[in-house]
Amino acid sequence: MTTYTFRKAKIEDKETIWKIIRQAILRRKADGSDQWQDGYPNEQSIENDIANHAGFVLTKSETVIGYCAAIENFEPAYDTIIGKWLTDSDFVVIHRIAIDENFLGQGLSKVIIEHVENYAKEQNIFSVKVDTNFDNHAMMKIFDRMGYQYCGEVYLRGNARRAYEKVLQ
Repeated sequence: MTTYTFRKAKIEDKETIWKIIRQAILRRKADGSDQWQDGYPNEQSIENDIANHAGFVLTKSETVIGYCAAIENFEPAYDTIIGKWLTDSDFVVIHRIAIDENFLGQGLSKVIIEHVENYAKEQNIFSVKVDTNFDNHAMMKIFDRMGYQYCGEVYLRGNARRAYEKVLQ
């Protein structure tokens, strides 16, 4: 069984992370999606994640193969959901999940989400909130399979997004 490590990103990881994010931006475009086609995320997003201790990498044998931001209790767009969150307590929000194109199809987005759930529990936080574009069917399937519940719509950068929450045990 392959062992992956999930750790906070370091500034030295930035170039590799940005390469992985750029690959994901191109994949979304090739899929005909508008998601990530507006100049976001960008290198500054990654630098901010790292500076704020919110950037995380998934590694295999020390090689960075995946990335996400896991942010505690902060996503202003989530304050005005059209719908209703399951909880009003502390939460971790996951943004910018991306997998290196050489490692696609191995269920690694799910691995990252599981690691974020464990990280949340280590912080005594029992809610994870996420959102995705209406046309990101692969991510919606992952959320459904992992027990995330659709809660409504939120707006990020002027675009409606599907919002999900999972209450952790």
